[in-house]
Amino acid sequence: MRPETEACESELNAILRFGGLTREEVCRIRVEQKDIRDIDINNYSAIIAGGSPFDISIPEVKKSSMQKRVEVFFNSLFDKVIPEDFPFLGACSGNGLLGRYCGTSISGKYAETLRSVEVWVTKEGAEDPLLKGLPKKFSALAGHKEACDTVPRGAVLLVTSDPCPVQMFRIKKNIYATQFHPEADAEEFILRIRIYKYAGYFQPEEAEELSAAIRESHTPVPREILRRFVDRYRSEK
Repeated sequence: MRPETEACESELNAILRFGGLTREEVCRIRVEQKDIRDIDINNYSAIIAGGSPFDISIPEVKKSSMQKRVEVFFNSLFDKVIPEDFPFLGACSGNGLLGRYCGTSISGKYAETLRSVEVWVTKEGAEDPLLKGLPKKFSALAGHKEACDTVPRGAVLLVTSDPCPVQMFRIKKNIYATQFHPEADAEEFILRIRIYKYAGYFQPEEAEELSAAIRESHTPVPREILRRFVDRYRSEK
């Protein structure tokens, strides 16, 4: 979902690296580039959806044809994923798209600038396979102009925080979404600060200060969540 090729490639490489995947194991679909209305989910073991600079909460008249194409694709995808409880992990934009599809409002009320945030696991989260045995509180990298205002109907809240209450949720048994980025490390976020310096996530003059702060961050737990998702759903398809 990232039109910026440098950011798109870096995000993919981060998912491969921290998910423990090889390039041959994945099929990357850039839905912002092609008018893809449908895919056969039976060809895959799981789906991972990353971030993007698109804000789904803005008025429809302000959305580009590219953004509308992305949203049409994901609405069609969720029409299949949710009834079948197909393994899905959406991060940041993937979280917002899934949340909106499930009926929750998306707004800038719980926006967070690009930084390391402190989150904690809920009682239900502590029993989830992706989180069980991990620290009850941990640091994660986040940066978003919008978020779910409430937990989607029928979803289970797994991770929360004061600045952004819906940090991770699960629908049914196999459909996950995180507001934080489980694929990112400090270098990945510093690259995004450079690429999205004028995209409205923060004031441009804050870029160096944010990069310096992120360089000192330590966020291994979110990457363990990604690795667990991959390990749980990887198959020989």
